[in-house]
Amino acid sequence: MRMSYQERSIVVIEHEKGCPLDRFAGWLDGAAAVRVVRPYAGDAVPSSVDGGLLVLGGQMSAYDDAVAPWLPAVRDLLADSVAREVPTLGICLGAQLLAVAVGGAVDVGAAPGRESGVIDVRWRPEAAADALTSELPDPTAGPSMHADAVVALPAGAGWLASSAMYPYQVFRVGPAAWGVQFHPEVSPATFAAWAAEHDDVDTTAMAREFAARDREVAVAGRGLAERFAAIVRERAPVPEPRRR
Repeated sequence: MRMSYQERSIVVIEHEKGCPLDRFAGWLDGAAAVRVVRPYAGDAVPSSVDGGLLVLGGQMSAYDDAVAPWLPAVRDLLADSVAREVPTLGICLGAQLLAVAVGGAVDVGAAPGRESGVIDVRWRPEAAADALTSELPDPTAGPSMHADAVVALPAGAGWLASSAMYPYQVFRVGPAAWGVQFHPEVSPATFAAWAAEHDDVDTTAMAREFAARDREVAVAGRGLAERFAAIVRERAPVPEPRRR
């Protein structure tokens, strides 16, 4: 008998301890089973997944194979998931890896500079009919902390959202793979820790901004997490009857 969605899980690729599933852990709890893979701690990256795939962020670049030698396997996994139409979500570095895995390009240390703080993610008309984004607020409050950026989408990708600083905030590849440049999963504490790691970020101002918009951030993040879990359930094959 093939597995039903209840027996399937969303496989989460965590690139470093400081960039965890964070709030998504609670928002996905009960909506979908989750299995976290930590290649930096020695976990093997699977060659394929059947339920869903969620690739988190990290400080390395999408091309930084020497620093993170598991990245080629993650890019291969993303390409396989797109080809097999497995529901997939890439966040920040995960979005950049998704773009690179299927023919897009990322600029390391992009010219506009670091995008930091809670930004306004503005949806393009195509997002209104998209399975993941159609019910998110416009604009969506998106915590952002990145200096690399997607500069070319893969062929045939759907461009769904932009910000004032960077155009490719959200995109879709195929029917069931999405990249989001901002961090819908992040909590105030984790975001403050990221800000403190960068000399070009005003940590106090970032903390104030996040606190002021935290309700907006949480509404959008929870909505995205729950909708992604629903897509995983909807796209899971119906179990076949047992043969006697």
